[in-house]
Amino acid sequence: MTEKKKLQIPPRKLESGIDIKVCYGPEDVADLDYERDLGDPGSYPFTRGIHSTMYRSRPFTMRQYAGFGSPAETNQRFKYLIEHGQNALNVAFDLPTQNGLDSDDPRAKGEVGRVGMAIDTLADMEAAFDGLDLSKISVSLTINPVASIMIAMYKVVAEKQEVPNDKIMGTAQNDILKEYVGRGTWIYDVEPSLRLITDTVEYCTRELPRYFPLSVCGYHIRESGADPVQEMAYAFLIAKEYARRAMERGLKPDEFLGRFSFNLDIHGNFFEQIAKFRAGRRLWAKICKEDLGATNPKSMMLRGIFGGGGGGLAIREPENNIVRMAYYSLASALSGTQTMALCCYDEAYTIPSEKAALVALRTMQILQEEVSVCDTVDPLAGSYYVESITNEMENRIVAEMKRIDELGGIVKCIADGYIQKTISRQAYEEEKSIRSGEKVKVGVNKYATEEKASLEMELHDFDFKVQDAQIASFGKVKAQRDAAAASGVLDKLRDKAANTDENLMPHILDCVRAYCSVGEMSGVFRDVFGEFKEPIDF
Repeated sequence: MTEKKKLQIPPRKLESGIDIKVCYGPEDVADLDYERDLGDPGSYPFTRGIHSTMYRSRPFTMRQYAGFGSPAETNQRFKYLIEHGQNALNVAFDLPTQNGLDSDDPRAKGEVGRVGMAIDTLADMEAAFDGLDLSKISVSLTINPVASIMIAMYKVVAEKQEVPNDKIMGTAQNDILKEYVGRGTWIYDVEPSLRLITDTVEYCTRELPRYFPLSVCGYHIRESGADPVQEMAYAFLIAKEYARRAMERGLKPDEFLGRFSFNLDIHGNFFEQIAKFRAGRRLWAKICKEDLGATNPKSMMLRGIFGGGGGGLAIREPENNIVRMAYYSLASALSGTQTMALCCYDEAYTIPSEKAALVALRTMQILQEEVSVCDTVDPLAGSYYVESITNEMENRIVAEMKRIDELGGIVKCIADGYIQKTISRQAYEEEKSIRSGEKVKVGVNKYATEEKASLEMELHDFDFKVQDAQIASFGKVKAQRDAAAASGVLDKLRDKAANTDENLMPHILDCVRAYCSVGEMSGVFRDVFGEFKEPIDF
């Protein structure tokens, strides 16, 4: 009688490098200690979530990224989303604004209002939030090198609405280190950029008790080619650097750490993403307590927006993107997010249409209202598989953080281009693997049809009339403002930036109130701080 052949099972590996076993059992979590490694929801180390009842009492916030054209157009989209059930806003700015250029700058031509709304002066910010009560809505500003200016503008708009400082809610992305790695909208050299971020942390800690001065973005690092371990490791190293500099200003960790937030990415293996967030929440709690010296448990909570990432989208068969985002939203909910955002099915083509934005919003609402993910806290807790890879994920994140520290630290590795070069190479290899079919992308390299899109796409074409109108509006503001007052506060800002170590936020606020422009203020900083030059050749 011949021996039966052994079943040949191909190996599987997570993107993080973790080998996946065919089956998991008690032996894979034999060392798991409930109090040490999990804890009850709402208790240190917060593996199971930062609130004791999670979504039963605090459903996750739905915050779609929106903004295009003029501030008035964006205002209408904000109101549309709110009318359809969105309960917070996430603001997109155009590239000139992100790069500190006014709409009439020759370098802005063809980009004004293209990928977000154009903001030149306080008048534009006032128009963007006209009719919206800033005491009742939380607004996230997706802005980085000029975040200090946008925080100041937002604060003054709230001021004009007579909203007291302790009622102003929101977040500024304000993570410049990830810009050097992942998006490229840097302006100034690294050290002065870090000074501006520390200024905002200090100012918000002392003046705006409900405002989150920065959101550390592993999201963009991941989208640029980092694997899930690197995403978390680099985000935590960046957050530690910001915290260290804040403490050098005399701030205590319990004064500000509770208002650090994280913007993290979801695409790829479903369970790997969940394990990543559970491990990350536990590790961040340890970092805050053991490395940074926090004593208040609220300072140790990883508060985050876990968003369905654009890295998972495909141009071919865009209907599949709806399905992808539904799974990403489920992973986000099962991971214990505080805020959820989804890319829209048409984002591989264009700025999201109203229809696509509504589909993404409805996806989250269905998840929250119909699918019952809000019924119980951390339903995957105790899973042999999830707990095992959560532990391994934490170990790998710690190892990667240690490796970067041994290379000189996160600031050095970003300033000299080491991290950029590493993840750019990984992004290249990832694209090669998709094109070769080694990595499966349904509807792209497997089960693909010849048809690129059966949905009718509503393309957002650039409109030079919007640009012309924005430039005209900006010109009108400059003509009507007190020119001498504007010149005076800009000169004072220059002096304080160049000759003192003072916090620059009060002087930026003075410039904003005088209707100085984004380009004028960032121009002062360009002159004083210098501009960052990309250190590597991709």
